[in-house]
Amino acid sequence: MTDILRSRIMIIYTIVLLATSLSLFSLEDNANKGLLSLLNIILIIVPLFSLLFSTIYIYNSAEFIELLVSQPLQRKSIWLSFSVGLAISLSMAFVIGIGVPVLLFQFNAIGFLLLIVGILLTVIFVAIALWAAVQIRDKAKGIGLAILLWMYFSLLFDGFVLFLLFQFADYPLEKPMILVSALNPIDLGRILILLQLDISAMMGYTGAIFKDFFGTIAGVTIAFITLTLWIIIPLYFSTHKFNRKDL
Repeated sequence: MTDILRSRIMIIYTIVLLATSLSLFSLEDNANKGLLSLLNIILIIVPLFSLLFSTIYIYNSAEFIELLVSQPLQRKSIWLSFSVGLAISLSMAFVIGIGVPVLLFQFNAIGFLLLIVGILLTVIFVAIALWAAVQIRDKAKGIGLAILLWMYFSLLFDGFVLFLLFQFADYPLEKPMILVSALNPIDLGRILILLQLDISAMMGYTGAIFKDFFGTIAGVTIAFITLTLWIIIPLYFSTHKFNRKDL
């Protein structure tokens, strides 16, 4: 974690987030408008940076990981240490870069919820990055897989949902769409925030169904449980793979 926090890239990432957050809140006369503008950055930039930085860091640490494996240390402990170090470091950068302006301009329940969602998305995409890195030995292919995963979650998912809706427009799709929404942590993060802001028009079709079917309290609870599973499942599979991988 100390090694990551001393990285110039991490320092620049924190400064850019801080400058952007302060600018958005300063330019808007309404704090909620600044929060909505900041939400787009949290849903797009934060997952992308967490995914790419974690993937590249693991590949660059390959020789160090091999050295640790040759010592009397459990592989599970090594892998979880890298996971926790990356997750805490990136979360600290997010809290400093986004959290300080949010607490200054939006010190309320919505502001705290925004920070929680951002931290959850950071940890989720660290876990996904570790899974991608441990699956593929080649660095270029691993980074390519990470970028493809980000494109799916950020860009392709909504198009996939709309395709299903047009193809099966004659069938009741409310309950299936609730299950499909669970396949994208970014979509769930957007739903959590916009449920509190009560801006259903910006939530998209999946978010509107989520709200109408569950209601606010149930939707938030189920979304948090699903986001937690998005951390646990990739981390479990990456740890399982690392324990059996021939380095």
